[in-house]
Amino acid sequence: MQRYFIELPEINDTLELPAAIYHHAIVVMRMKVGDYFEIVAADKKVTTMQLTKVTSNSATARVDYKFKHAVELPLQVTIACGLSKKDKADWIVQKATELGARRFIFFRGDYSIAKWDKKKQEKKLTRLKKIICAAAEQAHRVEVPTVHYAESIKNLPLKEYSNKIVAYEEAAKQGEKTALASLISKLREEKGSVTDTSLLAVFGPEGGISTAEVQYLKDNGFTLTGLGPRIMRAETAPLYLLAALSYALELA
Repeated sequence: MQRYFIELPEINDTLELPAAIYHHAIVVMRMKVGDYFEIVAADKKVTTMQLTKVTSNSATARVDYKFKHAVELPLQVTIACGLSKKDKADWIVQKATELGARRFIFFRGDYSIAKWDKKKQEKKLTRLKKIICAAAEQAHRVEVPTVHYAESIKNLPLKEYSNKIVAYEEAAKQGEKTALASLISKLREEKGSVTDTSLLAVFGPEGGISTAEVQYLKDNGFTLTGLGPRIMRAETAPLYLLAALSYALELA
């Protein structure tokens, strides 16, 4: 069943479909009177709706029933990535949203080739928000992740997180194998209260994390973490981490 997000505190009785939802549900999906879809409002409850009226430019639906859907990753994960070239940010937010990330921060790293000036920042963030929302709907999530931009690694909101790691390829090359396993072990022991636990995971751009950035992160409580023996692309490493966390906290 198709799921949509709406910026309302909750859904009561009937709803006139906003323009964007109307376009997708009626024009793209060709829904008709009697068809069902799901709406998620700010209360994070899923409301199943049935279309009761459809015209050439509007549609109305009524509430059928409501339910809670426990689909969110039981850990508040923020993915912070150095700016990468081309459309890699699009790929990261789309796939990482499907895998359960709660927040994204893109920053200009010392080795970033890509640059977002002020005009580009606004356009990029608007585009990324649309991709994130579509991915959250596709994945049937009840929460739409947020996305932000930071001028440098020193502008990351470090104090907000109880756990902080940086994916460091030099650590992987040197055979570091215990940091991620130790973190996962700790999180599994806390299972039950883990939803109140947060993790900030930092990833570099194509060129990686500079020595100065690594030192700054170490000085601020980050653990240098290898992600297995292979060196991954900038857009692959965040997905590896989220998949590992999902397996350990949701399936194992």
